Amino acid sequence: MATVSPSWNYTLHLPRDPRASGIARGTLRLILAAHEMPELTPTAELLAAELLANSHCHTKGPYSLRLLSTQPGRVRVAVWDTDPRVPPGFANDAAPEPPPDAEHGRGLHLVRAFADARGVSVLRELGASKGGKLLWAECGGGAATW
Repeated sequence: MATVSPSWNYTLHLPRDPRASGIARGTLRLILAAHEMPELTPTAELLAAELLANSHCHTKGPYSLRLLSTQPGRVRVAVWDTDPRVPPGFANDAAPEPPPDAEHGRGLHLVRAFADARGVSVLRELGASKGGKLLWAECGGGAATW
């Protein structure tokens, strides 16, 4: 008998540290295992890694990983950071493919390829809020009803 609500969310606040992404991915694996969703781990970990790398490389402040599930077998992976600028090509389908020999620029293309859905929220700075943006991507079985 389950003692946990089927709807859950976790937020891991991360410092600006090159080790933070690895810690976040390890935490993601533990959370999905605890919620008996190990089949989502490879895709969710890829989505998290790319979103975390984007925040680490392109922003100056701290960032956070958020995992959210409101229905069985689905998870939303989100990364918040303090920069309100949306990466080119994240919210639309018009981003050009990087050249084959490019060393950077493939991360958000991977997110677009592997996520069932994706989106962005630009957050205004209000009161205690730090503003910034929240990039998210979903994966799992069944249709999304967020």
